[in-house]
Amino acid sequence: MKKDISASFKRSTVLPWIEMRIASQSSACYNAHSHDEFSFGIIEQGRALYRNRNRTHQIGAGDIVTINPADVHSCNPEAGLWSYNMLFVDTEQMGVWQQDVLSTETGKTGLDYAPFNADLERNTQIKQRYQSLFSALKNDASLLEVQSRFFDFLHVSLAKGEPSKVASAPSGAIKRVKEKLLDQIALNHELEALSHEAGMSRYQLLRAFKHQYGLPPHAYLMDEKIKRAKVMLKSGQEIAQVAYDLGFTDQAHFQKHFKKRIAVTPKYYQSHFV
Repeated sequence: MKKDISASFKRSTVLPWIEMRIASQSSACYNAHSHDEFSFGIIEQGRALYRNRNRTHQIGAGDIVTINPADVHSCNPEAGLWSYNMLFVDTEQMGVWQQDVLSTETGKTGLDYAPFNADLERNTQIKQRYQSLFSALKNDASLLEVQSRFFDFLHVSLAKGEPSKVASAPSGAIKRVKEKLLDQIALNHELEALSHEAGMSRYQLLRAFKHQYGLPPHAYLMDEKIKRAKVMLKSGQEIAQVAYDLGFTDQAHFQKHFKKRIAVTPKYYQSHFV
């Protein structure tokens, strides 16, 4: 096996049972091997020959490879260089999180984990959800956002993109969660605590909250933060203080999210009012 000096590794600081691998412009080849974890990822550039479970596939940019624990596999470039990123997810944790989805969508319970049925995916929804999850993990997004992105990926990978059943729940339970988010806007919220507040599973809460308010909890919270930031900036408050009061990790983090939604920097926006 040729040493891959192009690869970098990172353990998620938000969900430490997930490891990331990024290979850029790699020419490395790998002998047949297996992992204890679930592993899945996307080819970003180049073409490769992918073998898994005694089947051979030609894969290229945009394809998602899905590998179950103990699957013997190999994946090597056909010619030239290739780039890809992968996630390695602890098997026990994967099973726990899958159960929230399966019990809600199908009523199935009691499985240790649900294996991937296919060796690769070309489903557009799966690709989009994977990319959103990887980006959130790589950029150390909030705990609530990363958890939500992980559930989003599990939903489409288990349901093959079929429409989700909306969890039925009293609107009062979801309203309590909304009020908790708004009352504690600077807090780094965790999905487990919010689901306990609603008396629902984590996955049920995500689906019901989005159904009622049009956004998942992490996006709803960020939307409210930016709304409040606009008011605070117009009143003349210091940008750094606004970022701190609203729970952003630093001023750069605040500016990034403000610009995403308002299309200008906080400083530029404030200059029109103060």
